[in-house]
Amino acid sequence: MAAISCDKGSAVIPETRGKCMRVLDCTVVVWKEQEGYVSKCPELGVASCGDTISEAVKNLREAVELYLDNAVALGLIEDIEESLTTEEKFTSHIEIAYHA
Repeated sequence: MAAISCDKGSAVIPETRGKCMRVLDCTVVVWKEQEGYVSKCPELGVASCGDTISEAVKNLREAVELYLDNAVALGLIEDIEESLTTEEKFTSHIEIAYHA
């Protein structure tokens, strides 16, 4: 079997039966709420939830995949791709006081 050559930023994913797929790097933030966990991809503004951290992340993955499928179908993927392919990503935590 011949080796498959993909473009930069793409990879052969076994589940795709040898087809090249674009690989994007999403940030995932998860926090606990009263009724479960919320997960969010800040680059896209996509959020999901679950009863456990792993379920919240799994559900977010599915939501992001659907979001990206729609972006491709609507011809908008190039508008969001840069935020998911940049090599420089930083996250931080800050405390903010407010008048209650």
